[in-house]
Amino acid sequence: MIKKAWAVWKGGIKDGSGTLSTETGVLNEAPYGFKARFENGKGTNPEELIGTAHAGCFSMALSLMLGEAGLTPEKIETHADVTLEKVGDGFEITASHLTVVAKIPGVDKAKFEEIANKAKIGCPVSKLLKTNITMDARLES
Repeated sequence: MIKKAWAVWKGGIKDGSGTLSTETGVLNEAPYGFKARFENGKGTNPEELIGTAHAGCFSMALSLMLGEAGLTPEKIETHADVTLEKVGDGFEITASHLTVVAKIPGVDKAKFEEIANKAKIGCPVSKLLKTNITMDARLES
């Protein structure tokens, strides 16, 4: 399976701008640029999109692993905080922190934490990032 996305950039790093698109059309020339990345400007940025991908991938992996344990979640809400830091002469994504709140009938805290940790390690985006991935996971009652 191959999923496609593309970026178009025009201009210099600070005064230029770009668009991001996906083959599904969910992103269709979505604006991105320096200000959205480093100065809280309008548009999106790669770190925000990586965070979205990580949160979504983790939530799906957790749902899968809960299902394998005979459990069905009512809701899994995952937030990802992706850290971009200056390292040496450039920048690196140095961490992704997942904050998870889940409502899962019939699961105890220990089993939930065990499965959540497996999902954190096992989701394909976690494997791709190969960075410091931390997590706070909480069950809702």
